[in-house]
Amino acid sequence: MTSTQTLQSLGAMLLSGDIEVIDCSGVLGPETPILQLPADFAKPTPKVEIHKISEYDQDGPFFAWNWLVLGEHTGTHFDAPHHWITGKDYPDGYVDTLNIQRVVAPVNVIDVSKESAADPDFLLTAEHVQAWEDKHGAINKGEWVVMRSDWDSRVNDEAQFLNANETGPHSPGPTPECVEYLLSKGIVGWGTQCIGTDAGAAGGMTPPYPAHNLLHRDNCFGLASLANLDKLPAKGAILIAAPLKIKNGTGSPIRALALVPKR
Repeated sequence: MTSTQTLQSLGAMLLSGDIEVIDCSGVLGPETPILQLPADFAKPTPKVEIHKISEYDQDGPFFAWNWLVLGEHTGTHFDAPHHWITGKDYPDGYVDTLNIQRVVAPVNVIDVSKESAADPDFLLTAEHVQAWEDKHGAINKGEWVVMRSDWDSRVNDEAQFLNANETGPHSPGPTPECVEYLLSKGIVGWGTQCIGTDAGAAGGMTPPYPAHNLLHRDNCFGLASLANLDKLPAKGAILIAAPLKIKNGTGSPIRALALVPKR
């Protein structure tokens, strides 16, 4: 089958519903949980604001539109290499300069929802990933890897979603060794359903915040606050995670979409 025939077949399967499009994004609005960092560490990201310009009224009788206030790393979003100091020197490390071919790729979904429900501080290790590969098949070069924790079920309650107390935030994520192992496989990027790509306890790891530190060191991407990963198979789906083309952007809210064979 030629490339043209393959695309024609894909188009026909999308139209027939044999391939479903799964929305892997949360709603972006004033209630969207926002990452909260210590005041002496970083300026706060603003809450999402949606301001009406007109809605078939005296300000615009035939049209409705809004203007927005939001951070690059808000809601379901994309982290580009320039987001972290380890990736600051890549000329293609911004969302407007990256190789867009890379953001559409097969996705490996590692289900740790039961472990995360039992322990919000659950850490995914390289050994967990290797056991997953023994069962589902190897993670290949250029593919996405995402961790299903079902953390998106908490998104309508910011306190539960951030899950922080006097000892710090508590949410699942990868160990440094896990990230290094995934990078050794040649992945394009890593994603989670939590507020960021790292575990809540990642600030105390070596290196700190390993998903950020190591992914962007290797010119790879991060995805955070993903949704509906329970609707994806372990293997066999295609993830489309395209950021807005923001000038010198370090990241962007996205509408992450997965193409999934109808079950």
